[in-house]
Amino acid sequence: MNNYSLNNSCNCKAARLAGLLVVYLALASDAKWARAVEPTGQASRQYQNTLRKLDNPPPLLNDFPEFVQPIAELTRYEAPVLVDDQDADLSVRAWRFSYNARGIIEMPNRLRCKNTAVIMVHPWGIDDGQGWNTPQPAGVADFCTPEKNHLAGKHTRTVIDPLLKRLRPHVALVMYSLRAGEHEIHKKVYRSIRHNPSADVRAAGRKEHAQILSSFKYSGQPLPATISLSRDNTVRDYFKSFPGLDASAKYNNAGFWDLPIPVCADVSMHDDDYVYYDQDGYPALRDFLKKQSIKHIILTGYATDMCFCKTTAGYENLSQDFNVFLVGDATLATFPANSSPRYATNAHISFASLNQLVTQSSWIKLE
Repeated sequence: MNNYSLNNSCNCKAARLAGLLVVYLALASDAKWARAVEPTGQASRQYQNTLRKLDNPPPLLNDFPEFVQPIAELTRYEAPVLVDDQDADLSVRAWRFSYNARGIIEMPNRLRCKNTAVIMVHPWGIDDGQGWNTPQPAGVADFCTPEKNHLAGKHTRTVIDPLLKRLRPHVALVMYSLRAGEHEIHKKVYRSIRHNPSADVRAAGRKEHAQILSSFKYSGQPLPATISLSRDNTVRDYFKSFPGLDASAKYNNAGFWDLPIPVCADVSMHDDDYVYYDQDGYPALRDFLKKQSIKHIILTGYATDMCFCKTTAGYENLSQDFNVFLVGDATLATFPANSSPRYATNAHISFASLNQLVTQSSWIKLE
């Protein structure tokens, strides 16, 4: 849906035409489409949805093929600048897919850093040395096996953390979202929208947090040795007794999901960064971001097919009120039955592109 379409009523046309400056088009020397000018103070503008076919463009998301399979489509277009802030100092090229246009549409975007937040969804500190570990012998958490969790940690160190380090000095804020609610120990360790602990409180809180996590018994039941099956519903009974994913107390031990989840150690967290808790709900997050004058969200994190889209700080919520840019190589989808998240992430970020803008780390540039 074109968010900049003019209302067809005569009254709205008259009101807009009275204050609308003449839209100009100019073709720059580097062959970029010129942007439509938005008059100062105008609530809307008429976007020139002109598509120019690109000849032999390189694959998308091709910087980190170890983690994300590059995206190649038969037809690619370039459109004019979409988001165009006055005094912009951050360039974010992005793309989306349209079945109706029969291809991928790319467009430049020019943002103001002071109106931009970087959010990392669910950076769970699991199997990373902080004490919160996958229960044995059959427990599951995050990407569901220690090996897959370690791969996600490598992705954080390789892709997400460098991006946060590069943008943090310039954007309005960096935030991480965590599952469930804020524990008392979280208040001593992390800054939230309500608390900002001192350095001394943080240092003591980290030790206490580690003690809480390390004192838990990370063990649950083993896999079932025998399964009772009916003759008529054998397959149903098999999966009912032995499902592909059971994260309950049976395998994880009672209390595992009540532990205060830490932000992963693979990200270089700063004291000024915020942690937001899913249980606080989206309206409170929306209101906080708006009070910080945030208009744009650069979204990273896990997991592309679940938390990244559907949790409190996921794009399904945020895109209702902000200009959201999914960093397609700074996210990983869950990848059951595979040793790599490459193809699962490709598939889920491609599906998201039907209604979301996707960028990549190398396309986010300070001007």
